[in-house]
Amino acid sequence: MLPESTVCPSLVAWGNAWLSGHVGLDEAADHVEAAGGPAVVGELPLRRHLANLRSDGLRELRLALPAPGDPLGLSGPPAFNSAAVDAGQAVIAVLADRNLGLVPSLDRRGSSYVGVRFDVHDAGPVRHDLPSLAEAERDLSDAMRAATEALTSVDGPVGDRPGRPVRGGELAPGYPGRAHRVSTLATRLAAVLRLADSRGLTTGQVAVRENALRELDRAVRRALVAAHHAIFEPVRHQ
Repeated sequence: MLPESTVCPSLVAWGNAWLSGHVGLDEAADHVEAAGGPAVVGELPLRRHLANLRSDGLRELRLALPAPGDPLGLSGPPAFNSAAVDAGQAVIAVLADRNLGLVPSLDRRGSSYVGVRFDVHDAGPVRHDLPSLAEAERDLSDAMRAATEALTSVDGPVGDRPGRPVRGGELAPGYPGRAHRVSTLATRLAAVLRLADSRGLTTGQVAVRENALRELDRAVRRALVAAHHAIFEPVRHQ
């Protein structure tokens, strides 16, 4: 697991910017490695693997931000889903004739080298039930409002809550302004989620808070996924 890592969102954002001609491969890879350290896919450096995928017909990269009971962005097979849920994030490389799932893990070598290794899995078809950017933004606003109402009725401490990753990262050139706005808001809310602390609350107060935060977490993940896919959405007047 990669606590608080944004390596998959970064790979999707900058990889898609590269595929759509907004940045070069070296710039895209540099941003991914700034998020997670030196990156390899199997035994290949990330740059070489991306170049090979493009030669094989890579069309886009898609983001999965699953949680237990909510396999957001995943469509199997079970081995890939399980690995992605354990990591809390994954990337799906969409090729002309197949899809590949990339699941990150810490890559430690010796006493000083720390990077990211992506394991490659077969992946199922692209899911078409994921929210559009407009839908995700609306759901995020609704969840934020509902969480605010629920949490203001519960007095309790705010403290550090380790282990809940902040999964976001900056979008890359080529993404619409609305996607940048939604991604920024979702990333900030993800940081807020980490601060929720149930110590000192009654059982009933804990249940109210946990339900509100669970719904907000789901909306945050959906918003981040939608924002990272928005570079390929048809342009609509807003």
